[in-house]
Amino acid sequence: MRIDILTIFPDMFTGFLDQSIMKRAQQKGLAEIHTHNLRNFSAQTQKSVDDYAFGGGAGMVMMAQPIVDAIESLQKEREYDEVIYLSPDGELLNQAMANQLSLKKNILLVSGRYKGIDQRIRDGWITREISIGDYVLSGGELPAAVLADALIRLIPGVLSDESSALLDSFQGDLLDAPVYTRPADFRGMKVPEVLMGGNQALINEWRHQASMDKTRKRRPDMLGEEGK
Repeated sequence: MRIDILTIFPDMFTGFLDQSIMKRAQQKGLAEIHTHNLRNFSAQTQKSVDDYAFGGGAGMVMMAQPIVDAIESLQKEREYDEVIYLSPDGELLNQAMANQLSLKKNILLVSGRYKGIDQRIRDGWITREISIGDYVLSGGELPAAVLADALIRLIPGVLSDESSALLDSFQGDLLDAPVYTRPADFRGMKVPEVLMGGNQALINEWRHQASMDKTRKRRPDMLGEEGK
């Protein structure tokens, strides 16, 4: 998978991309992540990328020219499966969406700022709009990083134990069961005995029931039980 990110703050991604799973995926040649500074595509003398909104009102709007030129420049080099704009009014990101997008080959992410991007970009060049939650951030860089992480960790070979991603919360529409490690007794709080008994069938049964109980308590909407 290759992920290209358009942003006016490419340095925000430096530490994130050079650590942990993201670094490992790139070192293994399983993923490429490239950031592109939108100011490099600006036709303005001062390399500005924003302007006042038609109709007035507070806040600036990112102009169409730099973003469209950046998208079209990258599209000359490769075909993108999706051109995604990270926006609080987009589709809410969930695990099923991440699973589906992780099968793509090339994805282009557009990180907005200020009051957002010119609507004409969204109408003519963006193929999908995604939100990571019902709240507003200062820009699309953090959502882009979140989405990139959610996708790349699902690529076979990225995690040392490939089954780990398949057992995470939201896979199978349930929250993950509680997990424990040594010591078995920590300050009087003990690990459930079934997890140390070695009977995998009983362990699997316990984990499934624990997942159900946790989901019912914390996210009843996932079980269709909201309001009951």
